[in-house]
Amino acid sequence: MTQLLEEAIEKVRELPEAAQNLIASLILEEIDDEQRWDEAFANSQDKLAELAAKVRADLKVGRIRDGGFGDL
Repeated sequence: MTQLLEEAIEKVRELPEAAQNLIASLILEEIDDEQRWDEAFANSQDKLAELAAKVRADLKVGRIRDGGFGDL
């Protein structure tokens, strides 16, 4: 465990039980969200590579052109 996390946990221990439970819930939600994001990103690599290849092909044959928001 990192020093910063240990310090945070020590401070949380000083709080009332209701506040401790609220902070614990927030931490657990954040961990769950991070795991879902990691899984979604890991499972999307093939689709992202497919989309990138399509864009490169479209650029090559002139169906789309390289530009930015200033070109709209």
